[in-house]
Amino acid sequence: MKSKLLPIFLVLLAYALFGLLLILPIYTVFTEAFSEGWEKYYDSITSEYAIFAIGLTVKVSIVSVILNTFFGITAAFTITRFTFPGKNLLITIIDSPFAVSPVVSGLIFLLLFGRQGAFGEFLAEHNLKIVFNTPGLILATVFITFPFVARELIPLMQSQGREEEEAGLLLGASFGKLLVRIILPNIKWGLLYGIILCNARAMGEFGAVSVLSGHIRGKTTTLPLYIEMLYNEFDSVGAFACATLLVFLSLLTLIFKLILEKRTERS
Repeated sequence: MKSKLLPIFLVLLAYALFGLLLILPIYTVFTEAFSEGWEKYYDSITSEYAIFAIGLTVKVSIVSVILNTFFGITAAFTITRFTFPGKNLLITIIDSPFAVSPVVSGLIFLLLFGRQGAFGEFLAEHNLKIVFNTPGLILATVFITFPFVARELIPLMQSQGREEEEAGLLLGASFGKLLVRIILPNIKWGLLYGIILCNARAMGEFGAVSVLSGHIRGKTTTLPLYIEMLYNEFDSVGAFACATLLVFLSLLTLIFKLILEKRTERS
């Protein structure tokens, strides 16, 4: 009897935690967002600064995903196909954003590229502004999302081996043909999975971006930073209204993630 009750108890406990940690917060966000009606909600998400924050978030995320996709493919191919000095160090560097607090990484970039930083004088002489500007936000986001694509591809490419690539080389195929016809088709689902996770993390990044942004409204405020600014200004309805956009993004990411997992299992 006990053995039959235990699975039921565990399932109910899982659903209870699911409701407490996911459903209840989402319900609270939407309830607060629409507490003053549709008109207030619409005005909040279509205001000038909200539109700018959405656009900047999308821009930073797209650039970060492109750079990390290129790096992830390159790093995974290099690590799984070659033996070289410093290989373990490279893997450690890839994993470093998981170990370092985003706020700490933002402070490090501030000390490097700020006006009083190590490269501050050089940047000022060449009229280059990274901190409190869009390049700083991109730099912080790229670092935070650094591991996602590479970490999806490295174990995948290790499990696949290199036999097909070696056969292609023996048949006289160039590296470009190997990349297009063998490497990318074999890793496409893992690559898309990593891109989705990278994009979701990039759009929701707060800590490192907060340090480097300077919170300049209409210039360096991504959507998470804009939500914080509204909440600190006691505009909780506007803050939660904009937060619903991030909720929609999370749900969309979850749907794509489930689809890719099913496709991967079938493959």
